[in-house]
Formats: sequence, structure tokens, C-alpha cells
Amino acid sequence: MKLALMYEIPVPRPWGPNSAYDAFQNTLEQIELADRLGFDSVWTVEHHFLDEYSQSSAPGVLYGAIAERTENIRIGHGVRLLPFPYNHPVRAAEAAATVDLLSNGRLEFGTGRSGTRIEIEGFGINPADTRPMWEEALEVVVGCWTEDEFSWDGEFFKLPPRGIVPKPMQQPHPPLWGATSSAESHEIVGRKGMGLLSFSVAVPPEALTKRITRYRDGIKEAVPVGKFINERVGTFCQTHCAETTQQAHDDAREPFPWYIQTSLEQVAGLGAWTDGGNLGSYEYAKKLLDGMSIEDLTFDYLTENETVMCGDPDHCLEMCRRYEAVGIDLLLLHVQSHDIPHEKVMRSIELLGTEVLPQLSTPATAAAS
Repeated sequence: MKLALMYEIPVPRPWGPNSAYDAFQNTLEQIELADRLGFDSVWTVEHHFLDEYSQSSAPGVLYGAIAERTENIRIGHGVRLLPFPYNHPVRAAEAAATVDLLSNGRLEFGTGRSGTRIEIEGFGINPADTRPMWEEALEVVVGCWTEDEFSWDGEFFKLPPRGIVPKPMQQPHPPLWGATSSAESHEIVGRKGMGLLSFSVAVPPEALTKRITRYRDGIKEAVPVGKFINERVGTFCQTHCAETTQQAHDDAREPFPWYIQTSLEQVAGLGAWTDGGNLGSYEYAKKLLDGMSIEDLTFDYLTENETVMCGDPDHCLEMCRRYEAVGIDLLLLHVQSHDIPHEKVMRSIELLGTEVLPQLSTPATAAAS
């Protein structure tokens, strides 16, 4: 299993004149460190209007800076939103190809539909259209990358014959990934022959087994949307590593539940809205969480139920082994939860890169002996 970093780019309040600038500079410094330590990849979201939760609204611009300041770490859209007017698929293809060229072929193209009311409503998108738009846009992006002259006449997009440039460096194209948090969509991603980004939250590693199985069932019947099948499985985990588990807990006690509660409140708001407005977001969250409420996701709940990775290097290695055992190929470590200080995030990345990452290349039985 390989380790990656995952970023939302939070900018905690109160905001000063340099708050956003510092957040991006700190992120770049952390990624440079991860590159030197041998992490596989770095991934960022695309979000809009989400205040202090995430200011990663133009990931392609950020990726140009990452490409310039790193040498080996791969750069992943986690994810590029494909419904329009977030991004027209031709523009998404052009921008991604440019990043691939600037990074010397290091792009991973993760895609998704979006999952919050504030964003979907803000861009005037019908929630019911996001899945068919995503599916159609994928076809257009691949065509733009792989055909000298490409045309399209679909339900949502129409394009007369055009030569789309530039083409990506990776041939036939960068790896394709699909992000999902629903069990049903795990199988859909598999049937499209895409890598899986399973953004399931507040669950321990073993709870992913059924969803990964559904993805693998889909892969068996894959009709790939791309020119090859990417059958890697990635998932995301809130992560903080320190010299001692007590120190890690002290650092993350408030930031961890703030992040997960804020995230689920936004997702639940979309569900309440699409249900016709009869449920408030907190009531809808109980449907998502099998009767639990968002307020139940305290730090003690998250750690006691092993839904986060928070502790010393030995604890983090044990958690990584568990993710590896259920079939995860790429573990996306969400290392910057809300307002954990930059220097503590740097130390966390350093410990993960020097004391955890090297052990993952050694089978657990050999390491134990």
C-alpha cells in the first residue's frame, strides 16, 4: 500500500490579511516535504463557497505551483468536479493536460459530481443532473485527450469537430479515478473501469470491506470509459501523528471533530434539500449515520471506534496495516484538519514519512520478526 496526502486547504477564522496566503504557502511547504520523503501522491479537493472549511476552489492553479516545486510526487485531483457549469469538460481536459505536461506526466485525474447544497445551488445545477453530467463529461474528456479531432452530440454537451490541445504527456491519458461515498456508486465506478476514491467517513478500516467488494464486482464487468482499466482502490483517513499518542490526541481533539462534523453537515444539507426540504440537515444526517447525529461524532467517538488515525508512529503503522489488509492500495492521509498548526502538521508528515512509510514496504510478519 502507498501513502498519499489529502488537502482541503482550510483557512480558520478569524481571518487576517495574510490568512489565505499563509494557508497555501504552508500547504506547498508540507507537500515539498512529502516529496522529499517519498510519499506517492498529493490530492486536493475542488470546493466552492465553503468559507473556512476549504478554499481549494482552483486546484489546477495550485497544481502548477506543486509541479514547479516538486520532483516525484504525483498530483491528484481529489476531485475535479465535472458537472457544468463547474467545469466544461473541454476546459477540464485542457487544464488537466497542461498540468500533466508541467509535471512531466505526474497527474492523476480524479473526478466527481459534488455533494453539497451550497455549491450545487450556487452554480445553478439540478442535483438530479449531476450523475448523468458526470458520466457524459467523462466521455468528452477522454475523447479530447485521445482523438486528433473530436466531436460530441450528447444530452448536456455538444461540440463540433475540433482539435483539442494540448494533449497530456501520459499516453494514452492520465489514470482516471471516480470518487464516491455511497455503496451503490462504488459498483458504478468499478463498471467504468476507474480507480476508486472511497470517501467514506467516520468508519473503521474493516467497514470498507463490503464497499470494496462491490467495486471489485463492478470491475469484473467493466466497460472502461478510458482506454485502460485502473483498478486501484484509494480511501481517505483523517490523520495526525506525533511522538506520543497523548500528544497527537491533544493536537487533534478539537480540529478532528470540527472537520468531520462540518463536512457531514454540508453533505446532509444537500440530502435534506433534495428530499423536498422536509428534513433539516441534522435530521438528514441521522439517516446517513444510521441514527446517530452529527454531534455524536466527538473526538472520543472517532478515536475509540478507530475511524481516524491519531497517535504515535506505531499506532499509525498498525492502522495502515489494517487498511492494507482490507484491500486499500492508496491511503490518502488528511493531515490538515482545520487549525492544527503548520509546524505540527510538518512534524506529523515527517514522522509518517520516516517511521511509517518505510515499514509499509516490508511485510508485517517480517517486520515483527
